[in-house]
Amino acid sequence: MNNKLFVGNLSFKVEEAELQEVFSQTGTVVSVAIPTDKYTGKKRGFGFVEMSDNGAAQAAIQGMN
Repeated sequence: MNNKLFVGNLSFKVEEAELQEVFSQTGTVVSVAIPTDKYTGKKRGFGFVEMSDNGAAQAAIQGMN
């Protein structure tokens, strides 16, 4: 199983540090990325959170759904 989770429907104002803080409640976060539009530089409303292992990823999925 992949430990990188897609997180959709994010506010355009959310920061990577905020996502990391929320997901760290369910396990160890390895990385957080929120893509931006290459022309405008604005956030695209989704992101990716990579958890340390499968157990942490499953806990995040269960806790955030």
